[in-house]
Order: sequence, then C-alpha cells, then structure tokens
Amino acid sequence: MAQIRLNKVTKRFEDVVALKDVSLSIEQGEIFGIIGMSGAGKSTLVRCLNYLEKPTGGEVEIEGVILGELSEKELRKKRKSIAMIFQHLSSLSEKELRAKRRDIAMIFQHFNLLMQKNAVDNVAFPLRIQGVRKREAREQALEYLKVVGLTEKAKAYPSKLSGGQKQRVAIARALASKPHILLCDEATSALDPQTTQSILELLKGINRQYGITIVMITHQMEVIQKICHRVAIIENGEVAEEGTVEKVFRHPQSEAGRKLILKEQLREGKEPINILYANTRDVNGTAKGEMILGVSDQSKDSVIQYLRDRNLTVWEVDDDVDKTGA
Repeated sequence: MAQIRLNKVTKRFEDVVALKDVSLSIEQGEIFGIIGMSGAGKSTLVRCLNYLEKPTGGEVEIEGVILGELSEKELRKKRKSIAMIFQHLSSLSEKELRAKRRDIAMIFQHFNLLMQKNAVDNVAFPLRIQGVRKREAREQALEYLKVVGLTEKAKAYPSKLSGGQKQRVAIARALASKPHILLCDEATSALDPQTTQSILELLKGINRQYGITIVMITHQMEVIQKICHRVAIIENGEVAEEGTVEKVFRHPQSEAGRKLILKEQLREGKEPINILYANTRDVNGTAKGEMILGVSDQSKDSVIQYLRDRNLTVWEVDDDVDKTGA
C-alpha cells in the first residue's frame, strides 16, 4: 500500500481550477519530487496533502486513512461499493485530523521561524504545543539541533542566522514532531547554490537515517536530479508526466517536461547548442530559414522534440555532414 495516495484531487478557488483530477501514489521512504513552472499548482497540491487546503473533490489518503469527510452526495455515489462504505468509516473527524497532521511536517521557502524565540525554543515549540514539559522539550530540541549540525547556535535568534542556518532550524523543528512524512515547499529556493547543496545532503541523510518519506515541491530541476527517486511534472493543475527521475530526464514524454529540462540545461550551460550553419532564402515570396545545429547525443531527443512541438521541420544528419553551407 502506498503511504500517500491522491485520487482525482481537484481544488477550485471560485472560478479558478488550481488542481484538476490529480492522482499520485508515493511509497514509504521515498523522496518524491513535484515540479512545475510558477502557477502550475504545486503549492496548492502540497497544501492539500495535509489538508491545509481542503480539496474540492477527490481523496487524499495517508497511510491507509482518508483525510476529511465525504459529503452526502459523494457518499451516495460510493454506496454502490461496500468497500467504499468501509473506507468512509475510516475518514477523520476534525480532532483525528489534527492528530494525523502531526505525522506530516512541513518546511517552507521562507523558514517561518518565530523571530522572538531562539533556535532551541523554535525547535521546542511544537513539542510544547503537544504538552511536553519545558525541560524535556528543550532537551529533545537540542538533540534535533545536533542532527542538523547547529548545536552551537542553540541560543541564537533567527535574525543572527544565515538562510541555510534558518532552514536547518526549520528542519530540526519539523523532526521534533517525529513525522512520517516531510513536505518541502520550495525549501531551497531562497538559498544560494552551495547552501542548497548542503541542505539537500542533510535531507538525504534524514531520509536514510529515519526512513521519513520526503515530498519535494520545487521549480528547480537540479533539486529533483540531486535528491529525488521519482518525479511528477505539474502543468496547469494537472499531472503532465510521472516516472523515475532518470527516465523523465532522459526521455521526457510531455511538452511540459521537455520545456523544463531543456530550459534548465540551457540555463546551466549543460546543453551547448552550436549553430553550425544558418541561412534564409526567398521561396515564392515567402522567407524560409534553415539551420544546422550541433547538440550532444544525450540531449538530442529532447531538443528535436522541443523544436517539433513548435511546428518546425527537423531532420537528423550525420556527423560528417558538410557544415560550410556550400
């Protein structure tokens, strides 16, 4: 059984459909990436995962338990299936939902630390809310600060911490509730590349040490490549493509996937496209252009598909083609 299962999840905000029939399964202990351009619906999706936003339709199931109650209309539909009636009986009340949320922790792009509390008290805060005594909560908080490598910053306030240090405090605070699932909503977007790398290494270590399932919401392709086992590409509130990171990056099947991957390769200079020859000519009064491009074998398929998606005619030519244009 998947640890997280989304079944046709839809979310509407008045006339705007932010998510449409999103279905995903995420296994226990997996690092799963959800990626898309700005406005694709990624953050809405992650908020639906822990019912910070209640879906307009569909089901969110965590460890075999459906979050939220079914409406009478939905229940009437599902009464056609005895199994679904039993499934409804396991849905959560508000009290049970609050308790279940403790199994799902979240870290954010801008850290969301309490500025008036030092690092150790920030980490202890969720423990205190759960009723843990102050001394015990601080002792546990110090242990989690040790896990993230910030023992020496226990008494430092957020204003005295770097961005990477703030995110480490946020991760320690998330771990303090002993979650089964960690949701990371653009957790590295505000960090420089070197700090991003250190945070990703920390998250990979936490995944190995504690077996916590991690869901990475990001627009950064390099984050997906470095840490995730599988990835789903979201576009216009729908799943455009899903698969292992290696498969999606090598042979993207959707236009959204090809755009994201090619854009990232060009941005980082990983995919040099050499213009070997270019020319324009007049054909019966219409300007026609042609180019010979040099690309690597690894990215050839994605570049060709990217061009064809834009209604351009593409031919593959051998390496020994005459590149002088003569």
